[in-house]
Amino acid sequence: MLGPVETRSVSPVFVGRTQELAVLNEALARAAAGEPQALLLAGEAGVGKTRLVEEFGAAAGRRGAIVAVGGCVEIGADGLPFAPFSAALRALRDARPAQFAAAAAGQEEELARLLPELGDSGAGRHDEQGMARLFELTARLLERVAATDTVALVLEDLHWADASTRHLLAYLVRTLRTGRLLVLATYRSDDIHRRHPLRPLLAELDRLRTVHRLELPRFTREEAARQLAGILAAEPDPAQVDAVFARSDGNAFFIEELAVAACEGRRTGLTDSLRDLLLVRVEALPELARRIVRIVAEGGSTVEYRLIAAVAGLPEDDLIEALRAAVGANILTPAPDGDGYRFRHSLVREAVADDLLPGERSRLNRRYAEALEADPALVPADARVPRLAGYWYHAHDPAKALPAVLDASVVARHRHAYTEQLRLLERAMELWDSAPEEVRAGLRPVTGAEACAPCGDTGAPPRLLDLMAEAAVAGRFGGERERALAITKRALRLLEDEPDPLCAAWFWMQRSRLVQALARGDGRRELATAQDLVRGLPPSEVHAEVLALAANWSMLHRPGPEAFAAAEQAVQYARMVGARDIELHARLTLGGLLVDAGEHKAGLTQMRQVLTNTLAEGVPHVADRAYVNLPSELMSVGRDREAVPLLREGIAFARRHGLPDSEAWMWGNLSDALYSLGQWPAAAEAAAQATRAGHGAKPRGAGALKLAQLALARGDLAEAARQLSAARARYGADDPMPQQSLPLARVALATAAAQGRIADARAELLRALDAGLPPGTHRYGWPLLLAAATAEADTRALPAAQQGRAELLGRLTATVRTLTTGAPVWAAYEHWTRAELCRAEGRDTAETWAPVIAAFECLDRPYDLARVRLRLAGALLGEDGDERDRALELLRLASAVADHLGARPLAAAVARLARRARLDLAPGAAPEPVPADPVAALGLTTREREVLRLVAAGRTNRQIAEELFISPKTVSVHVSNILAKLGVSSRGEAAALAHRLGLFPARAQDPVAAGQ
Repeated sequence: MLGPVETRSVSPVFVGRTQELAVLNEALARAAAGEPQALLLAGEAGVGKTRLVEEFGAAAGRRGAIVAVGGCVEIGADGLPFAPFSAALRALRDARPAQFAAAAAGQEEELARLLPELGDSGAGRHDEQGMARLFELTARLLERVAATDTVALVLEDLHWADASTRHLLAYLVRTLRTGRLLVLATYRSDDIHRRHPLRPLLAELDRLRTVHRLELPRFTREEAARQLAGILAAEPDPAQVDAVFARSDGNAFFIEELAVAACEGRRTGLTDSLRDLLLVRVEALPELARRIVRIVAEGGSTVEYRLIAAVAGLPEDDLIEALRAAVGANILTPAPDGDGYRFRHSLVREAVADDLLPGERSRLNRRYAEALEADPALVPADARVPRLAGYWYHAHDPAKALPAVLDASVVARHRHAYTEQLRLLERAMELWDSAPEEVRAGLRPVTGAEACAPCGDTGAPPRLLDLMAEAAVAGRFGGERERALAITKRALRLLEDEPDPLCAAWFWMQRSRLVQALARGDGRRELATAQDLVRGLPPSEVHAEVLALAANWSMLHRPGPEAFAAAEQAVQYARMVGARDIELHARLTLGGLLVDAGEHKAGLTQMRQVLTNTLAEGVPHVADRAYVNLPSELMSVGRDREAVPLLREGIAFARRHGLPDSEAWMWGNLSDALYSLGQWPAAAEAAAQATRAGHGAKPRGAGALKLAQLALARGDLAEAARQLSAARARYGADDPMPQQSLPLARVALATAAAQGRIADARAELLRALDAGLPPGTHRYGWPLLLAAATAEADTRALPAAQQGRAELLGRLTATVRTLTTGAPVWAAYEHWTRAELCRAEGRDTAETWAPVIAAFECLDRPYDLARVRLRLAGALLGEDGDERDRALELLRLASAVADHLGARPLAAAVARLARRARLDLAPGAAPEPVPADPVAALGLTTREREVLRLVAAGRTNRQIAEELFISPKTVSVHVSNILAKLGVSSRGEAAALAHRLGLFPARAQDPVAAGQ
């Protein structure tokens, strides 16, 4: 029976899996309908994941889908990073060459990092956005191909995935929202121990509602019987089924192995270990075949035929005969591309590899490495360097392994696989002391664009500190910040014995960035240490970078003369040493500081010139910052309409270059500009895009804050609070920046005030004032002071707001005097804030508000103008004289804007004031006489008037019930009716409104109303 069984150990019958196949087919149907899908297929080794995927792939192909499969390799960092994605993209390109070429057009250089066939990827730029940029372009490529064809992207054996593959998969699953795409990844669930690197990814994906996980169970006894029948081509004996099922416990692969063992007369009893069972078939092979199997086991997932031949050293006929025997026994199988061999199942490969003796393993790896060095064409060009590094490393030859590992680290960096680069550099550091001195002296430079060999000549052989510098950058770029921080600490300890101020300053810069990225502080202490180290030294690239980074830090945290001086010196030093990137960054910072200092024309001209230069010189990593900062500074001086087209241009630029975080910042700025211009639906969409586009937390936090601001203006306080909480969480509290903390405080203050939480609103203001409003932060400070002054004015007669009121108003007034008014928009905000402070003290008049109206009529801010028109109308109606016609016109203008924007609180306030004054807002209606009783104009009954008076006096429902001799339940009904008639949502808002309209003057005999 051996002959038939050898060719049929894989059952020709697909057994069971009906439910799982139905789930996959349903997901494919949803993907075909334009709803991208992501599935994780888990199961123990040998349970049948690959067979299920093959059946699904065949069915999907029959339905017209493109099935692109890529598998992870077992050798981890020794293999090519992104290997499964490279294989899948290659299959996709082969299936639809024209569509693939069109989808990749313009981005071939970057995408060649994953698929070298697209061309030369060049040196490229290496920065913190490098990996995100590659990920974004890959996602866009898949979306474009899947726009017309249904694509099933299959990634097998995720438990072996390198870190870069895991990161890219997570990015795709989080960001893909369009296209007819199904992403299916498989992994061994029994391999995922507590510290397995795949576990955090699985936890992250489990939290996404768009990801579905399938757990593939073992076969039942009935399914095992059907599988045996398929293998044996006959109904098995029930006793045999019982024995095989008990021994295999329903594992499909072990059922196959046990079926073969039974047919060969081997025992299937419980005394044999399953591992021995796997090796028995290998031991049954002829000697040469066993030797070849052991060679292939140590060579990797798939080993090329010519490489096997070189390592085996056998005559070709003998080699072919040995391979034929291994294939005939279903141990090896030809690779899909027909150029090599792999084990039919990885469990067998692992068993064979584990059975090798330690010396045998290192000897095989040495032979692989020597064969590959002798003839590099034995393996594909893109895999040669990483494979060679892995072979030499496992051969335990430091002299050969060190240069090979460093070469592989350069390849990993070139592919933006920074985590793999870090692991290889850590191996190099491990090998450093063991390698002979002459080997270290002959090493090629390995430094990348940012590390720039801070400790020596860029053309000289690397030293250990250079490896540490490169590893620190790789860790930062790859998100392995803890490891990077540990490396900088080790480097600085070495520098204590061999002082080198420039090198030490460079490592302190890295620590500053890492501390901020890890949310362990603002990085100022580390940066100050770097500045101290370079102070007094001749100009250098490191010196210029320290100054540029210090200037940028100060601009974001504490703008002022120190930041300005550092930026100017950074520009000067960068020019002297030819560090063009650093110069452009420093000039951009300098331009922003000039604008914030009041030199608008000079600063904006500087920033425009930087943008022009970066676009002309092809420096996208500076251009994207210019596209964020220049429009932001235009908005800071009230030129929002000018900023909008620049931001839309910047968003297109960021998308084209795969810069998701920069794109998110631009969407946030665009939302702000559109909000000011009165284009609220577009502002809401831009803010939502900011929350989706960004890779980092802070740009998405900015988007959430814009949504909170819009919700507040529209009167949706619950949504405002929800988005405010999201913004706080994403900003964090470890690195407060005025550009984030002050807008956050403003929205939080306004939300608390709208909810009647006066104490909370004041606490927000006091926290911000205690932290300080540094020079240059007026663009964020004025809206905060205005919100605080408005809240105090709205609650000026509220008894609960009297305590500490005078002191707070005094502090507000003093702070107003410190902020600059160097642009028309900030002069307008000063007039408005001072007018609100007058209203808070009950002494505002029409003359108070007239200059505010005049200031805002010159600006393109319809919502702000409508709000101050309401204020002027209120002042006019509260004065003697015949100003009702003018007040009516102001209210009609404000009402029209409120209705157009959907600003419900503003619309309600306008309507209330009009009702109180008996003014008809309908166009053409004549003003009605002022009612004798303003409370009656609100439509309140006599009882509701009494209840509102007591609510405004701060009474609880029980206190009101006792005073009016009614039940608390009846009071509750009255309160609900009052809130509805006033158009407010809480007792606090009702009380504030009553006091704002002066409905119930305080009476001396009422201690609560008198504020006692």
